[in-house]
Amino acid sequence: MEKISKSDTGTTGSAKSEGDSLFSDVLRELDAEESRIIVRLELRRFRKKTTVVEGLSGTPANLADVARELKKKLATGGSVKDGIIILQGDQRDGVKEMLTRIGYSDQRIEVQ
Repeated sequence: MEKISKSDTGTTGSAKSEGDSLFSDVLRELDAEESRIIVRLELRRFRKKTTVVEGLSGTPANLADVARELKKKLATGGSVKDGIIILQGDQRDGVKEMLTRIGYSDQRIEVQ
């Protein structure tokens, strides 16, 4: 019985990696189209209001850039923790408006 090695099958590693990257690009695009961005109000200690933005996809650096823009335009403080943007005060309406200006779809943003 003769053994067949991977090199005998005619497939190359580069074709597989190109297919994988194309597949991952398509998955990322579908995820971006179907994901929801939730903007909600939370009460913290001493009844302090904070606005929480969840569901933004991207790297931590991209989230930090979005948070920086939101904080600058809304003139408020905030931070990014565990993929969630937390802003001081009730900023729900302003956040939705700013996210649509940045380029996020209005249908994906849900304000609670």
